[in-house]
Amino acid sequence: MSTSESIISHLIELRTRLLRAGIAIIIVFLFLAPWARNLYTFLAHPLLAHLPKGGSMIATEVTTPFLVPMKIAIMASFLVTLPHTLYQLWAFIAPGLYAHEKKLVAPLIVGSTFLFFCGMSFAYFFVFPVVFGFISKVTPEGVSMMTDIGKYLDFVLTLFLAFGITFEVPIIVIILVRMGFIEIAKLKEWRPYMIVSAFVLGALFTPPDVVSQTMLAVPLWLLYELGIFLARFVPKEEPNA
Repeated sequence: MSTSESIISHLIELRTRLLRAGIAIIIVFLFLAPWARNLYTFLAHPLLAHLPKGGSMIATEVTTPFLVPMKIAIMASFLVTLPHTLYQLWAFIAPGLYAHEKKLVAPLIVGSTFLFFCGMSFAYFFVFPVVFGFISKVTPEGVSMMTDIGKYLDFVLTLFLAFGITFEVPIIVIILVRMGFIEIAKLKEWRPYMIVSAFVLGALFTPPDVVSQTMLAVPLWLLYELGIFLARFVPKEEPNA
């Protein structure tokens, strides 16, 4: 098989894998769409629970009451099918990996998916109540707290992404050590800089209060330490091992 034919065959397989992932997302979305409003209510609960008397959520655009719940249904569909999507990615790249790499990649995919969901869950169940409770308490007297549902969705998606990526730190550390890009001793030397960086990121991605910033910074630091600890048990292997 010529080089051009090989490239075309790989592109065709990639298209097939992406189509399968896309079809799975569409199927799940069609199932979840009738419950889109319920999904939004669930997502908005942390804020609704802390709204003061007379406070409410509003829609400033004509189509927002329809589009925002649909966006949440799409997001939920993507998350539900994420294991299937990652499997399609794995099936595409697996033939080009060495045997020892295949043994490593599969656990990393499962672990990274699990940790990302853990990050989102931590944000929803622990961070959101603290953040919205703080915002509710500092709202000036005479000001009605009326949050736009579209802006709220953007805000929670940002925090979901921030905490989801934060919880991937152990996986990132393990990969860097496993591939020989960095030594564990160097990671330990960087510990003070990592702690400072964690609090800087906490200040960037959370409201300006010490509690919510700490709730991002401390897990980031602890997960960094966890990554260093776990990296000791993942020995380096030669490509032909």
